[in-house]
Amino acid sequence: MRGPKTLLDCEDNWETELGAWFPGERVVLRGKDLFQELGDSSWMGLLLYGITGREFNDQQIRLFDGMWLLCSSYPDPRLWNNRVAALAGTTRSTSVLGVSAAVAVSEASIYVERPCIRAIDFFYRTRKKLESGETLESIVRSELKKHKAIFGYGRPIVRTDERIAPLMSLVEQLGFADGYFIKLVFEIEKVLLAGRWRMQMNIAAVAAGLAADQELSTHEYYRFSILCFSAGATACNIDASSKPQGSFFPLRCQRIRYQGNPARSWDKPYTGT
Repeated sequence: MRGPKTLLDCEDNWETELGAWFPGERVVLRGKDLFQELGDSSWMGLLLYGITGREFNDQQIRLFDGMWLLCSSYPDPRLWNNRVAALAGTTRSTSVLGVSAAVAVSEASIYVERPCIRAIDFFYRTRKKLESGETLESIVRSELKKHKAIFGYGRPIVRTDERIAPLMSLVEQLGFADGYFIKLVFEIEKVLLAGRWRMQMNIAAVAAGLAADQELSTHEYYRFSILCFSAGATACNIDASSKPQGSFFPLRCQRIRYQGNPARSWDKPYTGT
């Protein structure tokens, strides 16, 4: 519903089933008292409960913790989102602004948030197609023909993703290696390696498969991933803040390949040509 009635109904009134703070008394999240019923939860457990409305066991929480710890928070300022946090540090902006900006630029088309969404969406669609009788090879071919890529497979710079082995070691320790989707992740890689594509999986496929096995929806997985790079971004911001101001990856003017209008001569009036 839109229009004046909606605005009038919402004036000084916000109806929610998600949560509320009762000053001086309690805090409620999805119907549970934060202090009395959720006080023993981990931070990750609280985050996931807020996102999904479901409580996860200790093994699942350890899995989601490991996905963040091993796969996303690299303290390297050369990485796209970390550059923003480092630049904020070297320009003496605040850490809150720097890390928040790094989180914001993580929502990119070719890395981080959108590939994660597309990877888990592809796995859910693939299961439906397999259940309807299609072969995995035909599904892979169709996806590549339509989208020119399968998110979660292929990686720039190096072919092998160093994060997969430690994450899968944790997965095996926790007993999640036999999940339907994580097995599907590896089966898809076999198809891609056997064909002419020669594409190896990257961590986005593994993480999305594990999240699917824990029954996170596409949007739940997206929201779970929002802060996953924040630890690495914070480290880069701290590092850059200790360096000389403005010293983060400077470039001499001579290194810039300029192809615009001729440079202005400052000894005569500028004519715009």
